[in-house]
Amino acid sequence: MTQPIGAGAGAVGGPAAPAPAAPSSPAEPVGGRRRTARRRHTSGVSGWIALLWLAPALALVLGVVVWPAVELVRASLSRYSITGLRKGDAGLDNFRNVLANDSLTTVLTNTVVWVVAVVALTILISLGVAQFLTKEFWGRRIVRWAVIVPWAASLVITARLFSLIYSYYYGTLNAVLLKLHVIDTPIDFIGSDRLIMPSMIVVGVFVSIPFTAYVFVAGLNAIPGDVYEAARIDGASAWQTWRQITLPLLRPAILVATVLNMIYVFNSFPIIYTLNESNPGFGHDTTITFMYKLAFKSAEKDVGQSAAAGLFNVCLILVAVLVYLRVSSWREEES
Repeated sequence: MTQPIGAGAGAVGGPAAPAPAAPSSPAEPVGGRRRTARRRHTSGVSGWIALLWLAPALALVLGVVVWPAVELVRASLSRYSITGLRKGDAGLDNFRNVLANDSLTTVLTNTVVWVVAVVALTILISLGVAQFLTKEFWGRRIVRWAVIVPWAASLVITARLFSLIYSYYYGTLNAVLLKLHVIDTPIDFIGSDRLIMPSMIVVGVFVSIPFTAYVFVAGLNAIPGDVYEAARIDGASAWQTWRQITLPLLRPAILVATVLNMIYVFNSFPIIYTLNESNPGFGHDTTITFMYKLAFKSAEKDVGQSAAAGLFNVCLILVAVLVYLRVSSWREEES
């Protein structure tokens, strides 16, 4: 029996024959290639947009950090006239002259005494101030505002104010001590070799306490109240609670405050220079004012030596920064 016409697979109304399978190809489909290209284009555009937004910050970094650093290195390797004109290359002579300076040992000793004394006293006093600021009392907000004022004010203004307070002839401190009959004659606080460093340390501590105290306030507020409640239930005294609970839990804040204060105090130029400007030589200077005086105040008036001393200062600051990064890594491991 013959098959009727139209009964084949290709007849209208008959069952459709299955389409042949597309040959497999390792190449990516056209749509996929378009999506990949689109993603790459979008990523490139986003990168340029991000770079455009970062351009002001990058320009600031280049202008304030990179370019001065390059110029500092260039100046440290150059010879300059007394008027500041570059006369040629000096090689490493500037570094040798700085290391051979007779006052370098005194300056380094002053720097160590200045940094250690100010940081240690600031940490100790700020712990008590922070404990006081976390208590509930009337006028606490006003007291907190008053504590922040020394840190917010200009260091030059603060140092000049203390120079007036310390003045031998018309200083407020001498007037008060004479009025109270504590002393019989005025004291030269900033002219005496014995008293100038303690006088500067007092000012350094005064301007460092606000920042440090607020760091400790934040650390104290982060301690859970349940811990103190458990200590009270166990019968711990106030001293035991502070020594075994508050102090250990406040350790990260203490470490960060210590390192930041080391950097801040080490770079404190206005206090030392303003209070010590009337004293000749380098007998009461730290490395930061020693660098300045080499260029503008000493008999050498040598910009090259000043730049070399500045590089030594940068190295010391980098060491402090590395210590800070080490502390930060420790905190991350502990957490």
